[in-house]
Amino acid sequence: MAEWHPAFEEYCETIYELDEDDVRVVQARIAERMGVSRPSVSEMIRRMEAEGLVDLDEHVIQLASKGQMLAEKVVRRHRLAERFLTDILGLSWAVAHTEAGKWEHVISEPVEAAMVKVLGDPTTCPHGNPIPGSHYEPPSTRALDELLVGAAFRVERIPEALEFEPGVLDFLEDSHIVPGAQGTVTASSPDGTVTVEIDGRAVGVGSFASQRILVSP
Repeated sequence: MAEWHPAFEEYCETIYELDEDDVRVVQARIAERMGVSRPSVSEMIRRMEAEGLVDLDEHVIQLASKGQMLAEKVVRRHRLAERFLTDILGLSWAVAHTEAGKWEHVISEPVEAAMVKVLGDPTTCPHGNPIPGSHYEPPSTRALDELLVGAAFRVERIPEALEFEPGVLDFLEDSHIVPGAQGTVTASSPDGTVTVEIDGRAVGVGSFASQRILVSP
């Protein structure tokens, strides 16, 4: 693929991830996720449409084929970088997420291939999100807050929306709410908080996270 300015890559990545999380992709959602102004988003979307990266269906923004290819390349390198930074360098989830945001723009094809070899061709990032171009097979999942008290579960995936909430990645990692961890729902509050027991510890998960953490019963 042709090289693109990092701003185009970041916008394509954001649109891809919002769609992946089943969020209606409009300018307001992009502005919220990226922490930029609505006018800035409007101008960039206009430029991306002119470049053939996005299509607009009324107010909904969709990646065109060229934009989809660019997004998959960037997301793939971001998630491989997260896996390398956590599995090989031992960095925390939160630090790896921030650093991968820099690496995704500069990883070359030879480096990417070497990372895949060292990591054993992983199919997900550390949070369980699929790596584009891998042999990922999605498990059958449901949101944590849909489980009844007493239900056992296995954590499968921490969606991107939670990665952008301050402190959430640190909280989940410290609480062992990570892909592969097994637990039990021990309580559910009217405010949406779900209490789970994982590794002998009781942890309260607020509604915003419990509605998004994907588990397999």
